[in-house]
Amino acid sequence: MTQPLASMTGYAQASGGAHGCSFHIEMKSVNARGLDIRMRLASGLDALEPEVRKRAGDVLTRGSVSISITLQKDGAGSEVVINQQALGAVLDALDVLAGRIEADRPRLDGVLALKGVLEVKESPLSTEAEEQLHTEILDALDRCLDDLMVSRRSEGNRLTSVLIGRIEEIEALTEQAEDHPSRSRKAIMERLKQQISDISDASPGLSEERLNQEAMLLATKADIREEIDRLIAHVKSARQLITNGGPVGRKLDFLSQEFNREANTLCSKSNAVDLTSIGLDLKATIDQLREQVQNIE
Repeated sequence: MTQPLASMTGYAQASGGAHGCSFHIEMKSVNARGLDIRMRLASGLDALEPEVRKRAGDVLTRGSVSISITLQKDGAGSEVVINQQALGAVLDALDVLAGRIEADRPRLDGVLALKGVLEVKESPLSTEAEEQLHTEILDALDRCLDDLMVSRRSEGNRLTSVLIGRIEEIEALTEQAEDHPSRSRKAIMERLKQQISDISDASPGLSEERLNQEAMLLATKADIREEIDRLIAHVKSARQLITNGGPVGRKLDFLSQEFNREANTLCSKSNAVDLTSIGLDLKATIDQLREQVQNIE
């Protein structure tokens, strides 16, 4: 069964909670040569990092992916305690100042309002509750990964139409090059005769054998049959890759380079202005194809 093409660009989020804790997961992905997973996990969730990385790697093959998991507790299991060390430092400072400054001693609520004197300590979750919370987070992570792939495939679907359009343009330009009048046998022979004549005039002492060698070399340089055949084959391969789908971005990128190589050779062999123009149009279209291919997983 074929898979649709997926972009490397996408976004997804998921939320949930358990045992007085709520969490939020956010994922963003952009283009990258390989798979780069970056995570920012809330304090206390470090133990989940290997499993989060594994699950993300099982679903994604390319892209720079940022995964953020935040955690918030409702405070039901917390208690307020006095930081004795901080309180002692404040009281010592008041005693020192009492003999130097004429002022009323601060009220208790003022002292307790000072930063660090009162602390909120959260009661740790039981082992069973922590395991259930982790399970809920990982289940939400799987949902988030599924949504991220839906987002990436949606963008991939749009890119598929663009890629097919560029490939059709390359095919049409290749056909124009193949049918160009400068490629007719008569036109090639006339140019070849003129070039041989120019060589003879420039070097009248050349032997017939050397002239034949020059003629063969000129004929080879003027023949773009091989380049056209390769372009046609590359068009077929590109269509097949898009039809098969899946993570084919690297293969399409390589194929784009091969397209460009043939277009460059076609331009260098061209001996007609119109054919050169077709070659330049080919190069421009291939550049557009490759630019879009960079987004494919």
